[in-house]
Amino acid sequence: MSNVIFTSSATAKNGRDGHVKSDDGLIDLKLVNPANNQVAKGSNPEQLFAAAYSACFDGALNLVASQQHKKIDSETNAEVSFCKDPEDDGFKIAVTLNIEIQGVNPEDAQQLAEDAHQACPYSKATRGNIDVKLNPKAV
Repeated sequence: MSNVIFTSSATAKNGRDGHVKSDDGLIDLKLVNPANNQVAKGSNPEQLFAAAYSACFDGALNLVASQQHKKIDSETNAEVSFCKDPEDDGFKIAVTLNIEIQGVNPEDAQQLAEDAHQACPYSKATRGNIDVKLNPKAV
């Protein structure tokens, strides 16, 4: 394993229709599978992944912008889709990252998004495993 900087931990019980809780109690959520139950209130793994990926990507975006001496203000929205996988009749996820970047032109926004996609730990972890679409926009 690489040189560990910190470790976070969460435990899930009863899968998509269960409960998830982080070791520090900050995340303590009922899970509901929206494919089977659109009435009950609760989170789901895709929503949690969307929150984590958007935060990680936006952090990477700001890091690469600062390394390139660009002053930006940004917001990243991750849309995580739960999909049928035609290759094995199972399931997979796909991600669209909608990235709004203030302070640069459209070409720089595109390049910053691509650079952040190379630097982001979530992008690295999923590269080649899931479809990720970058949708940067200069605002």
